[in-house]
Amino acid sequence: MPLAELQKLITDSKALAINLEGNLLDLSALKDINPESTIGLIQPPSKEALEIYRHSTSHVLAHAVKELFPDARFAIGPATEEGFYYDIDMSHTLTPEDLLEIEKKMSQLIKKNSPFIRKTMGKGDALELFNSKGESYKVEILQEIQDAEVTVYEEDGFVDLCRGPHLPRTGMIKAFKLLSIAGAYWRGDEKNKMLQRIYGTAFFTKDELKAHLDFLEEIKKRDHRRLAKELDLFSINEDIGSGLILWHPAGATIRRTIEDFWRQEHERANYSILYTPHIARLNLWQTSGHLDFYRENMYSPMDIDNVSYELKPMNCPFHISIYKSSLKSYRQLPIRYAELGTVYRYERSGVLHGLMRVRGFTQDDAHIFCSEDQLDNEILNLLDFTLFILSTFGFSSYDIYLSTRPEKYVGSLDNWEKATEALKKAIELKGLPYKIDPGEGVFYGPKIDIKIKDSLNRSWQCSTIQVDFNLPDRFDVTYRGKDGKEHRPIMIHRALMGSLERFFGVLIEHYKGAFPLWLSPIQVIVLTISEKVSDFAKAVYANIRQSGIRVEINEENEKIGFKIREATLKKIPYQVIIGEKESLEGKITLRSRKGDNLGYMNVDELIEMLKKQINDKV
Repeated sequence: MPLAELQKLITDSKALAINLEGNLLDLSALKDINPESTIGLIQPPSKEALEIYRHSTSHVLAHAVKELFPDARFAIGPATEEGFYYDIDMSHTLTPEDLLEIEKKMSQLIKKNSPFIRKTMGKGDALELFNSKGESYKVEILQEIQDAEVTVYEEDGFVDLCRGPHLPRTGMIKAFKLLSIAGAYWRGDEKNKMLQRIYGTAFFTKDELKAHLDFLEEIKKRDHRRLAKELDLFSINEDIGSGLILWHPAGATIRRTIEDFWRQEHERANYSILYTPHIARLNLWQTSGHLDFYRENMYSPMDIDNVSYELKPMNCPFHISIYKSSLKSYRQLPIRYAELGTVYRYERSGVLHGLMRVRGFTQDDAHIFCSEDQLDNEILNLLDFTLFILSTFGFSSYDIYLSTRPEKYVGSLDNWEKATEALKKAIELKGLPYKIDPGEGVFYGPKIDIKIKDSLNRSWQCSTIQVDFNLPDRFDVTYRGKDGKEHRPIMIHRALMGSLERFFGVLIEHYKGAFPLWLSPIQVIVLTISEKVSDFAKAVYANIRQSGIRVEINEENEKIGFKIREATLKKIPYQVIIGEKESLEGKITLRSRKGDNLGYMNVDELIEMLKKQINDKV
């Protein structure tokens, strides 16, 4: 295609960049391209176009910061899935007010509609350039680049090290917003200097930006840490330690309800429930391989009677020990052990986040010991069991991934292939769509990961099914077969909810704290309109409580409107209103937390209705 025709096509399509044989290039590169080349256009609303758009906005952010704070030195400023950020070293501590000033300066720079000019220079010249500007982080990055030539981009006099591509001009940026400030260690290493990270986002249109900002506002409203404080569910006390959860009565009630349901369903599915210690001798973790492959997530050993012990990061070696405590026959297989086992893993302080990232948590863990000919059926059953558990909690949408062999692994390639094929076969037999997640298996085996989607369509990693030929070898686990000889069982590791802490955090945000009736810490509250009806209200309260339903009563001398608002803020599913009419007729008026009047009924009808909803887990 002649160059003039190609340029017209690009203009008409509003392309931002071009794709030349897999390489993304600026539009300015057109003049140097053979017209006979096969060229693809990068245009909105494609993912590649949005990434270029956001990266260009990040460049303008750095320019604006430099204008306002001349001593600023810049590290990296990539586009992300949600927007962009830039890590900056500067003497001034940024505030939310500063973000507004930076936005104003960015708008001024965008209004100039300056071109992004790409320049190629020798690595030595680039080092000299950024050294002269005092850009030590750029110099460090340059020193690690092996190429003899590098590229920089200039816009209205501001120069940044970058591969590109960028937008043709700053004026193409139509909708952006700076969101927050955070600390970030240079290269993510706590030994390096803490930089200031500015987060922002950008979209092609103002409507798209508004929709995203509204979404972020909804996320804030659902933040499990904020809701936990309002509903008095849990807390973290720095005197006790970061990442360690204190469960308050209301949160503990929900947790107990989850655990009771979990135990009941596991007993129905022929699991044996176990309890194991929180520590074990260090050599146990040497045998299991965790010291070699998982050391950075484990705590320092403790000495007891001159023997080294370790807080457990996993439950599996304990379950193996219980299996090995007696001889097993093929007639006993499969053996299914399950435990709500608390484990301890080191997480950096910078990544701790409420219930989502903690240092001590309880896994809904299980290990299945089976023969090779039982493996397919066990995985199929596990998929059914997992999806049943998730749907009961209100999660019906999810993504499934088959995670394959990582770079560091143990065991034979033959066993890895067998395990991977068994997982793949089960997913396909169930007709479940899935994606391959290359290299994301655990060191001892491949796995199925199920990422649930919450009510905001956000993904959360919870459920996992892992096939392990390795630990049975390491611990010399056997069973006696039909032939009277010792055989090696296959071990399946699985967690349906993952950690109770994280799953509970997801539940809080999924339901915005308004839990379904069966999970709510208080399921119904009795509210009196006047003191005259207290005796009847107390009798109603006692009757509901005796039936096993979690109930509260508010007979304070307050207006009924105040009591209703208070109960609604606590997100209690049902409110029983009792006035003089109800007291005289021996009935109640029922109201939902959404404000719906659900009718006039006697207490037995109410109890029957509530019990059915609780049992059905509506």
